[in-house]
Parts: sequence; structure tokens; C-alpha cells
Amino acid sequence: MSQSVDRALGILPLLAEGPADLGRVADRLGVHKSTALRLLRTLHEHGLVYRQSDQRYRLGARLFALAQEAMENLDVREIAHPHLVRLHESCGHTVHLAVYEEGEVLYIDKVDSRYPVRMYSRIGKPVALTVAAVAKLLLADLPEHERRAIAQKLDYPAYTSRSTPDAAAFLRELEKVREQGWATDLGGHEESINCVAAPVRGADGRVVAAMSVSAPNVVVTADELLTLLPLVRRTADAISGEYSGRTPVKGTA
Repeated sequence: MSQSVDRALGILPLLAEGPADLGRVADRLGVHKSTALRLLRTLHEHGLVYRQSDQRYRLGARLFALAQEAMENLDVREIAHPHLVRLHESCGHTVHLAVYEEGEVLYIDKVDSRYPVRMYSRIGKPVALTVAAVAKLLLADLPEHERRAIAQKLDYPAYTSRSTPDAAAFLRELEKVREQGWATDLGGHEESINCVAAPVRGADGRVVAAMSVSAPNVVVTADELLTLLPLVRRTADAISGEYSGRTPVKGTA
């Protein structure tokens, strides 16, 4: 039974390359055509492969529907949380996870700093779109026309002297973030708070969430916080790998 399952599963990567006839499937599996036909019929019955009018087989619609359903039901917070905790254990600072939903960027997870001075951010609370590092990452991944439309509609509060002043500056910042693959907020929202962030990507390469490490100046300087960027990016990559199914579950250390 296990051998039959293994052979059947071996058909799917072949058909992902494009339609194939019975002979090619049998050759790839190293089995007789009758065996290959039996496996194909079973997969066809479950909608995982489809037989075309030219007698070649391709991946079936049911397979794509299952993949889509699985992606929609993935909980990025559940997957990311152990990684965020390990990152916090390594650096001790506040760690956030955020997503973009209906025009807002929201924190969906937080691990508080171990230091006495803490941030007042809350899970479920929207972030300041024009300055927050996680917001820059999430918005930078949008198509250009969407980025421009959002930038033109936003207000640009002068939280500090380092806040983003206008739409043109914001779009330049988003383009920079898009190119470099990470973002910062160095006193843009609060003079005393600095933040570095990295993207969490899905199987299609799109940014599905953003994670960050934040700390006040009284704990570490901006330059000292920036030295954590490689660790933050490795953590985000580990979350991305697990979320997209590219890598097995493992720690980030």
C-alpha cells in the first residue's frame, strides 16, 4: 500500500511540468503501463488529475482547490509565534507580527520586552501607516498603482521631526524598502523608539505578514538595534519557509 501511495504521489510532480501521456507516466515511475493506469484512475476519481481529450493527463482542479483551501486556513500567527519567542529570547526586545487587512496594518502578535521600559502597542491595534516599519513592508509589496493610490489618500502626521512628510517621500521610502527587503522606523513615530522589520512571504513570494524588533533608546541605540537586522531577517525567512511549506519545522537559532 505504501509503495502504491508513493508511486501515486510521484505522478503529481511530473504532471506539474505539463500534461503527460500514459507511457511517459509509466516510464517516470518505472512501472508497467497497467500499473500507471491504475494509479492515474485512482487520482482521477479523486479529482487530483484530469484526462484530456488527447488522452494525456494533467493536474486536476480538485488539487488546486485543496491547495487554495489549505492556504486560506493557514494561521500565520500560530506558525510565527514560536519563532518570535525564540527571537525575543535571543535579544530581549519587543517583537511584533503584523498583517495588512482592509486598508489597515494591525498587530496580530506581540512578545513583550524583558526590560523595564516597555512599548504600549497592543494586539489588534492599527499601526501608524506612514512611519511604522511593518507597514512599510506590507504596503511596499502592493502593486505600484495601489501604493500610489494609498499614498495619495493618507494623511502625514508629524509625529516627530523624522516622520514621513508627504506622499512623494512615502513612495520613495516604499520603493527603497521594496528593493532592499527590510524596513526601519528610527524615531519616526516616537523619538525614543527605534524598530527594524523583515517580511514573511508565502509560497508565491508575496508578503503575507511583517515582523519587527523594537526598542527604546534608553535600552539600545538605533545603531545597536540595526546590528540585529540579520537575526530578524533569518527569523522572518524561517517563518516564511514553514508557512509556505518550503522547509520542515525547526528552530531559528
